[in-house]
Amino acid sequence: MWLWALLPVCLAVFGTAGIWTVFAVAVTNGSVNLTEKIPYISECGTYNPQSCLFSQICNVCSVLALWVVVIRFQQVRDCGGHGKVNITAIVLGFISSIGISVIGNFQSSVLLEVHLLGAFLSFFVGLAYFWLQLILTYHAEPSQDRCWVGPARATCCILCTVLVITMVVLHFIGFRSGAAVCEWVLVMLFFCLFGLFAAEFRHIDCHHLTVQKQALTKDCDPAYIERNRHVAYALS
Repeated sequence: MWLWALLPVCLAVFGTAGIWTVFAVAVTNGSVNLTEKIPYISECGTYNPQSCLFSQICNVCSVLALWVVVIRFQQVRDCGGHGKVNITAIVLGFISSIGISVIGNFQSSVLLEVHLLGAFLSFFVGLAYFWLQLILTYHAEPSQDRCWVGPARATCCILCTVLVITMVVLHFIGFRSGAAVCEWVLVMLFFCLFGLFAAEFRHIDCHHLTVQKQALTKDCDPAYIERNRHVAYALS
């Protein structure tokens, strides 16, 4: 089942290609003017027709991100990795994934407050999720690629933290173009962090189906089946 490694790669490639396509469409039809300022990602996706494309890209990325979060949680749990950290990570992963969908479906020009909430969930909660994944990289199996995945994940997390702080500061002091550049780089790093899961996912070899033993025993017990048949006959 090493093909599961393609899932985070597809998320990273699809998300990267998608938002740059939205940017290209916005520049082409004049929705944004690069001579005035560098636009935020949400500014590129707030006008028609690219707003529809932006919403769909965010929805698909949200579903793929949820999928990655669940598989990573199950993988760490099956390997006996840190219960509380792993549970906290999947909760944060779910919240940040929902935030991606909120960003795409509530454009900044329509419902700014909800859009900003989605951005907070995606960036801040998502960053917390990846910091927890960094901890799990060094405290949970599989660890075959830990020698390079750990430093790469740590570097991306540090850069993302610096970019988030810089983006917020630049936005509030009025340097919107600088804040927008930080946002674009930040999103690219987030996709890189998702893509790094391919290193762990390539070690997934199977999935387990658990059947309730009690139900299985009753359904396969001839005496239980015969007794139920007599009861049904008596009631009829």
